[in-house]
Amino acid sequence: MEAVGAGLVDCHCHLSAPDFDQDLDHVLQKARKANFVALGAVAEHRGEFEKIMELSKRYSGFILPCLGVHPVQGLLLQDQRSVTLKDLDEAVPIIEKYRDQLLAIGEVGLDFSPRFANTDEKKEEQRQVLISQVQLAKRLNLPLNVHSRSAGRPTINLLLEQGADKVLLHAFDGRPSVAMEGVRAGYFFSIPPSIIRSGQLPSLFFSSKKQKLVKQLPLTSLCLETDSPALGPEKQVRNEPQNISVSAEYIALVKGISVGEVIEVTTQNACKLFPKLQQLLQK
Repeated sequence: MEAVGAGLVDCHCHLSAPDFDQDLDHVLQKARKANFVALGAVAEHRGEFEKIMELSKRYSGFILPCLGVHPVQGLLLQDQRSVTLKDLDEAVPIIEKYRDQLLAIGEVGLDFSPRFANTDEKKEEQRQVLISQVQLAKRLNLPLNVHSRSAGRPTINLLLEQGADKVLLHAFDGRPSVAMEGVRAGYFFSIPPSIIRSGQLPSLFFSSKKQKLVKQLPLTSLCLETDSPALGPEKQVRNEPQNISVSAEYIALVKGISVGEVIEVTTQNACKLFPKLQQLLQK
């Protein structure tokens, strides 16, 4: 797919993941050739903050850093657990240190998947960690890049209660009616390439909540993401930023508009959401 007019913005990807350690230069070259203008690199835990900041310096103006504490902690699958306030306490000083260089606070949110949040106490601690990061984002005047797996309504309710205003909900898996509450609050929703997994034929289009989301949410509330290296078009295959074309093409097909219009409007949306991106593209 050739990008037309406006450049592409990947609002949510994990470029510090070990999956990219060997060939990140090549991955980014492909993204530049595909007419990307910026990549929002999100963090999940304190241990990758410095790596993300280093990448943002090495690829200045192209990789834009987001620092935050994800609701699921642990590097290896077998070590993964629900976040604690201690995890956040260790991360905040580093976030504060880099505050002026950040695109957003993220990846933050709630994850009520039973294997992580199997008690009310764990869910409540996740809520407290998220509340603290919402307040941090407000104090630093930064947007939020938000995860909400198996917790769509609790996440949006908390964001509304806390007065969060600049919000991106990535790969939202809640009900479209709940998402519309976010739309009314001015929140944005980013769509990953995995959107096509649940059925690529027209007769199957709206077979999942995520696909219904694309149909029902206005284009003015949508952004593009890859969540690389996860959430690619195919399971168990490393995702890359260049696959964002799959998201754009899918949205265009569902909305009955051109891919160029999808790219133009979603990039405009990203600029509205992320002031630092707007400043960068105006230079």
